[in-house]
Amino acid sequence: MTAARDLADRLLDAQVDYLLAELTGPQLPAFVAHTVDDVLQVAGTLVLADALDPDQMKAVVRHVADRGVGSPMVADLVEQFAEALYALPASDEHDLGTVVDRERVAALVDKVLSMRTFHDRALDRLAESPAVSAVAARFVSKIITDFVAQNRAMAQKLPGMSSLLSLGTSAASVVRNPFDQLLGDAAGRSAQYAMRRTNSAARDLFDEAPLREAAMEVWELHAQEPVGELRAYLDDQDLRELAALVHALILDARDSAYFGEVLDACVDVLFARYGEWDLASLLAEAGVDRDTLVADLVGLAGPVLTAAQRDGELRELLRARLAPFFHSPVVLGLLADAPASAS
Repeated sequence: MTAARDLADRLLDAQVDYLLAELTGPQLPAFVAHTVDDVLQVAGTLVLADALDPDQMKAVVRHVADRGVGSPMVADLVEQFAEALYALPASDEHDLGTVVDRERVAALVDKVLSMRTFHDRALDRLAESPAVSAVAARFVSKIITDFVAQNRAMAQKLPGMSSLLSLGTSAASVVRNPFDQLLGDAAGRSAQYAMRRTNSAARDLFDEAPLREAAMEVWELHAQEPVGELRAYLDDQDLRELAALVHALILDARDSAYFGEVLDACVDVLFARYGEWDLASLLAEAGVDRDTLVADLVGLAGPVLTAAQRDGELRELLRARLAPFFHSPVVLGLLADAPASAS
């Protein structure tokens, strides 16, 4: 049995050397290509609905969503990604108009303005809020009082008007500004009615072309500027905090039962739409073509495997994985009987 064991060790070394050459040498692209072709050939014979169980996939999708979104790495990188995006040098080298197509923006604006059901529902719900109605009334009050103040300042420049206006100022020390009093009382008595009137004007505005033109003019102003000019809207600290808040919202949603139902519905849609497709065609439909897959695997795995070989870890890993086979009683028995069979 000792001779069989020695032969097994030599075969094990030969197998390890062969695999090392396949995985780290010039043969790696061919090895990956053959492997991908074999996998795709098998995938072409497997139908999605037959190969995978919807309930099992739902469990996997839920697990990935739970572990992925809530992982410490994601939590650690959310703010870091936001900071890197904010300070990205390329943002100062590319105009927004070259990054986002104008026709796409125009189509988006048209769609948003045409969503009458959305507008009506949102405005109606706003009108149901006393706080929102009070804000609207205060907004109108502010516009009017500012308008009065502006015209007062202009009137004071006219000869003889200063004395007349001073009488109004003295009266105002006893009685509050009549405009504030009037609008304040109106807001208190009929804020809901005022909000509904505001909503009516807003609905009319959505139907008018000038709103679209105004939106596109704002876009044109930004389109001619570098993407980095958008930093004027918020500083890096604001962006980091917003990213953290959005991540927290996603975490809260992830923990809800409703989020799981949403994921399950997505899996159901996948199987309803592509359940009868074979896995190879499904990969192609998802944009994963054979040549790109081979190139990506070689590009990603090549440096890692080469580094592992350089440190000797890959050889030890292969040897540890294959040794139980070559040292198994069945193989040793075959090797022990080989000379007798040969003779």
